[in-house]
Amino acid sequence: MSELQKPECPECSGEFTPEVDRRAFLSVVGGTAAALTLGGTGALVQGAVAPRKPKPAEDLIRELFSTLDDAQKRRVVRAWNHPGRGRQAGMPQRLGMSFNGPIDGVSLGSVYTPAQRELIERIVKAMASGSDGYRQISRGGTWDASRSFDRCGAMIYGRPDGKDPYAFVFAGHHLTIRCDGNSEPNAAFGGPIYYGHTPHGYNRSNIFFYQTRQVLNVYEALTEGQRKQALIARNPGEFEGSVRPRGRAGDRPGVPCAELSADQRRLVQEVMRTILSPYRKEDVDEVMEIVEANGGMNQIKLGFFSENSEAPWDFWRLEGPGFVWNYRVLPHVHCYVNIRKVT
Repeated sequence: MSELQKPECPECSGEFTPEVDRRAFLSVVGGTAAALTLGGTGALVQGAVAPRKPKPAEDLIRELFSTLDDAQKRRVVRAWNHPGRGRQAGMPQRLGMSFNGPIDGVSLGSVYTPAQRELIERIVKAMASGSDGYRQISRGGTWDASRSFDRCGAMIYGRPDGKDPYAFVFAGHHLTIRCDGNSEPNAAFGGPIYYGHTPHGYNRSNIFFYQTRQVLNVYEALTEGQRKQALIARNPGEFEGSVRPRGRAGDRPGVPCAELSADQRRLVQEVMRTILSPYRKEDVDEVMEIVEANGGMNQIKLGFFSENSEAPWDFWRLEGPGFVWNYRVLPHVHCYVNIRKVT
């Protein structure tokens, strides 16, 4: 396998935050866009001052763009149609992803002022579901092998001026997330995203262990025949065609959700709620709207992939029309997400 297909991923040393609690479940619920979050606010105490409503990520990105000088723009602002933005899903460069650090090595600390870096941190927090979501995105504040927020990077493609299309892409070790104000049509999260953590996926010190645990619940609930159908003795791949969503036609490996019992389907819905829990409501809503437009959860298959591992499996994968959630458990977590509306 070439370097492009199998990039180096240095192991991280040091302590990691233990397993995350599941308070985030309260912010993401249900199998439809309308029922994805539990809302409601209590009445304000008479005479109390209402807390200031935080700005959405899109407003903060426009604010950041307005503070950049010409020299900074030459380093971190690129054309909307720049190939690095990842309009088409393909190899990691075309996905606009960076495995081990900021895109093209341009770190926050090397180009942005302290005030701008504080603003970027607010943007990333606004892209998360809350403090628990941000904790997961930041890997408990370690930023994994980046070891520092300032060693991550942020690029802007296009112009976030309220009139033109744009995309804000934040990247670090085991991390690529996006915000584009719906500039990219029919794509959840504004395009492909990527997350991971260096401890192996069966280790409770991995901050995404709770996702693997939730998938284990589904696997354990399958019958022997369903497990035989769901378990595939190969590596599903992480790059090129393996993370490009396909249309409605064609077979996909795994057990179809449509063939599961009601109880088993509820467990798969729990997996969907779990994996979406780190992200803000707007993005979760868009994911579920696309899933419904592409035929609903019954069109998605759940597969488990193993290459002679002593563990139950090395990968698990949710895949359906326009939907790929490809999660590598071993030797440590890599997860590629690519969700698009299909015709």
